[in-house]
Amino acid sequence: MQINHILTPERTFAGVQGASKKRVLELIGKLVSQHTNLDPDAIFESLVAREKLGSTGFGHGIAIPHCRMPGCTQAIGSLLQLDSKIDFDALDGEPVDLIFVLLVPQEATEEHLQILKMLAEKLDQQALREALRQSPDAQTLYEVMVGTDEGS
Repeated sequence: MQINHILTPERTFAGVQGASKKRVLELIGKLVSQHTNLDPDAIFESLVAREKLGSTGFGHGIAIPHCRMPGCTQAIGSLLQLDSKIDFDALDGEPVDLIFVLLVPQEATEEHLQILKMLAEKLDQQALREALRQSPDAQTLYEVMVGTDEGS
């Protein structure tokens, strides 16, 4: 699975204002629902329920909020570059400014885990994180993220 199979330019956002973890999760629901058939409140509630199980703050300023979604027929990704860092209860205690959201079908178990593993490996690369943070707009952000697919 490559990033461009789950992420689209329309679901890539740069310079997003994020006051708090809850506000960002709420905003994710609204943004993602504009480009899918999923309900924004259902997305928000599912992401919050997942966060209650344990933070998806991955470390190095990255969060990968993810959940299974009723009504979701394929894996859906969204990338947000925040305009400032927010507390996300990350494992390393660092605030977060890059968020990759993953929504998967209710029954997607192995696929879900494989995509999470791939995302974690990609986002663990310091050069990629720096390039994402320096991206001036959503199109550049998207190109930097999917550009890492080459040679994979």
